[in-house]
Amino acid sequence: MMTFLMILDAIISVALIGVILGQEAKSGGMGGMDGGSDAVFSGKARGMDAFLARLTIILGVLFAVITLIIAKMSM
Repeated sequence: MMTFLMILDAIISVALIGVILGQEAKSGGMGGMDGGSDAVFSGKARGMDAFLARLTIILGVLFAVITLIIAKMSM
């Protein structure tokens, strides 16, 4: 069971990296942190961007939960 969870955790982490890299940039990067750019909050994601944003949240939650289960089982 532990081996299966560890393999699943690795697969989810690689998928999470791929989904994050597949998303389109929302602002000018770190330069938008000073308040000069409000592009992050100005629009709603549509189509593929909305799908990738939801998938990022789902994969992130799955990764966190599985990692906590692995940690609890290894104690």
